[in-house]
Amino acid sequence: MKPTPSLDGRIRVVVASTILLSFISFWRAAAIVLSDLGSTAYYVGGIVEQAIGKSAPWFVLGVMLFSYAVRALYIESSAMFVRAGVYRVVKEAMGGTLAKLSVSALLFDYVLTGPISGVSAGQYIAGLANDVLGRMGIMTRLPVGATASAIAIVITLYFWRRNTRGLHESSDDALRIMKITTVMVVILIVWCLLTILEQGGVVPPAPVLANLKFSSDSLGWLEGTIWPTFTAVAIVVGFGHSLLAMSGEESLAQVYREIEQPKVTNLKRAGMIIFLYSLVFTALVSFFAVAIIPDGVRAEYFNNLISGLAMHLVGPEWLRLLFQAFVVVVGFLILAGAANTAIVGSNGVLNRVSEDGVLTEWFRKPHRRFGTTYRLINLIVVLQLVTIVLSGGNVYVLGEAYAFGVVWSFAFNAVSVLILRYKRPDAPRPWRVPLNLQLGGREVPLGLLAIALVLFTVAVVNLFTKQVATIAGVGFTAAFFTMFVVSERVATRRRAAGQGQLDQFQLETGREIGSEALGCRPGGVLVPVRDYNTLSHLDWVLGQPETEERDVVVLTVRLLRQGRGAPGLDDDQMFSDYEQTLFTRVVAIAERHGRKVMLLVAPGTNIFDALAQAAVQLRAGLIVVGESEVMTPARQAHLLGEAWDRTPHDLTLTTRLVVLRKDGGVQRFSLGAHLPELSSGDIDHIHQLWVTAVKELGPDIHHRDIIRAALDGLDEDLQGDASKGRAVERLRRQIERSQ
Repeated sequence: MKPTPSLDGRIRVVVASTILLSFISFWRAAAIVLSDLGSTAYYVGGIVEQAIGKSAPWFVLGVMLFSYAVRALYIESSAMFVRAGVYRVVKEAMGGTLAKLSVSALLFDYVLTGPISGVSAGQYIAGLANDVLGRMGIMTRLPVGATASAIAIVITLYFWRRNTRGLHESSDDALRIMKITTVMVVILIVWCLLTILEQGGVVPPAPVLANLKFSSDSLGWLEGTIWPTFTAVAIVVGFGHSLLAMSGEESLAQVYREIEQPKVTNLKRAGMIIFLYSLVFTALVSFFAVAIIPDGVRAEYFNNLISGLAMHLVGPEWLRLLFQAFVVVVGFLILAGAANTAIVGSNGVLNRVSEDGVLTEWFRKPHRRFGTTYRLINLIVVLQLVTIVLSGGNVYVLGEAYAFGVVWSFAFNAVSVLILRYKRPDAPRPWRVPLNLQLGGREVPLGLLAIALVLFTVAVVNLFTKQVATIAGVGFTAAFFTMFVVSERVATRRRAAGQGQLDQFQLETGREIGSEALGCRPGGVLVPVRDYNTLSHLDWVLGQPETEERDVVVLTVRLLRQGRGAPGLDDDQMFSDYEQTLFTRVVAIAERHGRKVMLLVAPGTNIFDALAQAAVQLRAGLIVVGESEVMTPARQAHLLGEAWDRTPHDLTLTTRLVVLRKDGGVQRFSLGAHLPELSSGDIDHIHQLWVTAVKELGPDIHHRDIIRAALDGLDEDLQGDASKGRAVERLRRQIERSQ
């Protein structure tokens, strides 16, 4: 029997409009963005000073102040398009061709985010090692560039493996890293202020034409021309070299979907936290470096500026060396996290572009074991590894090239949001960039105009001042744009040619998840699927007598785990060629068993939260999954149980998780609060305790009183400082006896 058909014979698929989100607070949202944005503080000061001289801190400060305006731009675009990103916004405003161009520039940004973060982490580690060796009297030195490149390669390969296996960092990880980073930042600021109070400091020269010392590399094709002698041009050149200080602003588009209500208010709160934190951290590092590190030696620390600061603070050498080690550890955590974000983000961007029909299905073919889009991950990682090798571990070269992708991504987004003000004036906008003038009944968005003008001006000037970045960036962008155009045409022809090989589906979009939309009864079986190569658990469900009288809902969750700039999904994009292939195989299994199944597609940000929420809304009695390639069935049950407890539900709903192991065995787990599975020995033990209690207290005591007293006693032990250790040890022994 086929799944529910529509009137024209096509198979019905419900595409849910409800996103199965795991909501986060604005503090966690800020931590996610800062773990990307904050990493630039480790290298931007040195890059900018190499480019424009000792006035660099003022330009870094200017960029961080300007970041508030750019952040306002992303708040408007995110609030307008809940599933936003550069691709989506540019496509809405200027069409698919320029959207492909903007994504190509964004991918150049991503390909460089990983290498510059990894190389910078390597520079800090190599610098610390050489510092320690020198103070120990050992003449041997690590080759800084080669060491930094090697460390960056190791970091990249580590996160390539994790992403191929489908292992992702959580907001908890980002929050923990930012807590540790905050401790370091506070210590650094206080210690720097004490140093300046004790031995004085130098104020960076004002950012005027006479104080700007451009290197030949920083002027590019403008060197030898009259243009750098104009103050306005010189200021824009300096601003362009500093703009990478606010790389990571696009992450706001990612966190907006997941941030808790009220969304716009909480996004503005997160934006303010991000602004203040990055302003203080990034700008002060540059100012303190010029104020404290002598001019004669500061150039030695351009690639590891905060380490240089640590070693020029007041205090005993051993304490400064210890703080430098702390700086390096924190830097490694935050920079390695940014390298991971680059892989996750670029994979998300390419997946969403692919789902828009731009890339062929070959790119999105899942890994046979882990179900991830490993070919896209491999493509990005290979490009990153080539970039690391070609850079030779030079942070300055990487930083200059990195700024190309950053500024053009910002510029495309700014111009697009501006165009949408005129193209779609009546579109709902929960929040707008301020400074909007009403003239003759028409709105003049002065704030947006100013932001777009600044960004586009800087982007154009950067084309002339960054020779290597322009050549590499234009070449990379052109190559990816060409690949997108050619691939889109090939994909279109293949879809037309292969239309008859796949089942045809009738999509019912914009529906809420629930028994009414699907026509299923409570107590059914929810079967999540994603990889069409691993559907044995569905085969098992349809072959079980116990499920014959239950409705079977086959769910595929479209994870919206996107990096900055990744476009969101419209309802029609929720069901791509991949989902058509997946459900064609699902239908074939259902027909083989002669069973009816209901098909559901829903977007979500966390697979376990999505399953829990879907099961609650469908009032499912069973959730059946296959054994994971990366975790044990017990771990799967634990994570789903945590998600179940986070999901509001009727306490009368009883749902069990069934995990089909690779060896064919089956493990069952109860979710949420449920009756414990007591053995006959457990029941007899309770009874014997009751018999003893009756002798002391009389017949008014019952078996449930014995259990409650035991629970109260354990609760008190776990809450007490002195008794907690004994209680935990007692529980540990019980676990060992049960195994």
